[in-house]
Amino acid sequence: MEVTLLGTGAPAGLPRPDCPCAACATALGDDARAATALLVDDTLLLDLTPGAAFAAARAGRSLGGVRQVLLSHPGNGPAVEVPAGLPQPGRVPDGRELALLTGHRVRAVAMDAPGTGYAVTGPDGQRLLYLPPGGAPAGLEEGTAAAYDMVLVDVVGRPDALAKLRAAGAVGPTTDVVAVHLDHDVPPGAEVRRRLAAAGARAVPDGATLVVGAYEDVPDVPRRTLVLGGARSGKSVEAERRLEAFPDVVYVATGGLRGGDQEWAARVALHRERRPGTWRTVETCEVLPLLAEEGPPLLVDCLSLWLTDAMDSVGAWDDAVWADGGERALRERVAALASAVRSARRVVVLVSNEVGSGIVPATASGRRYRDELGRLNAAVASECESVVLVVAGQGLVLRG
Repeated sequence: MEVTLLGTGAPAGLPRPDCPCAACATALGDDARAATALLVDDTLLLDLTPGAAFAAARAGRSLGGVRQVLLSHPGNGPAVEVPAGLPQPGRVPDGRELALLTGHRVRAVAMDAPGTGYAVTGPDGQRLLYLPPGGAPAGLEEGTAAAYDMVLVDVVGRPDALAKLRAAGAVGPTTDVVAVHLDHDVPPGAEVRRRLAAAGARAVPDGATLVVGAYEDVPDVPRRTLVLGGARSGKSVEAERRLEAFPDVVYVATGGLRGGDQEWAARVALHRERRPGTWRTVETCEVLPLLAEEGPPLLVDCLSLWLTDAMDSVGAWDDAVWADGGERALRERVAALASAVRSARRVVVLVSNEVGSGIVPATASGRRYRDELGRLNAAVASECESVVLVVAGQGLVLRG
């Protein structure tokens, strides 16, 4: 089964008409996207958009063989002239199945927002799922679905939809996840591709024809990622974004609560509020046992607070204790952490502060902490497939 994407953008397209934002200004060439529409085996059209016939011609396709046009958007969307010879667009009621003479079967999937999703099974048994913008399947339970060969979903706008599909088993390791309905929420080009790859998804240009069931282009999610950045650089947001399309993430908060510190409590509350409700939070500095376990993805935020706890434990702030075994004990702890990261069998994202690029600390203890954090970051980075430095909210890939 082949799918030609006549468009891959949001309903208003990308760039949006008359939008002055930076993302729209740079959405040129392959990064310019018409409203999403899919042509399946030249016989089934999912969503009718302005200029569909011209888009098909540019892709080397024709709408002459289309036998069914189905709409996914809420209502019927904007008025679009139906090209001559094309069937009138329709919609399959939720839960019902439509059988085409070509051997394709289309089942309507109920959504948690207005609109209709479509599960298409080809004549040879390949299966794809197409979801409308801003929607996720309703009623899916963990482990209840078989994995699709291809899923086309609003990854940027509804990453939780992808997490829900993964939890239900509808998206597996070999599912080709293609991002559609792309809008100006994220800069186009390399940045959107980087973010999608971290979620195990990809974007393709308008006019691309994909073979359902061909897995060679499915991006591999890095097992270990280190996210570095300065204060308020956006490093925690970057780390959380990398896992928001995965279910049941374990969030390891190494800072915990500080009794009586209201400002710190407000920071902790802010972090909690922006995490998906399906994530589980563990407040601990005992990270090694969690790294040794198999299970859902692990997000550790952050290693700089882990190091503070470790230095407290070995008496690193006392020069005499430091010289009399404290330094050696800390080196052993850092080596054990790096070894645990190397051996981890679950997806792990670790966050740490990048220090030492500015003012030299005024105290010996401050300089000691700076030096040890630099060593810790280097040790952990050497065990990670992906290392990202976040500066002013922008992720710079150092490795992977």
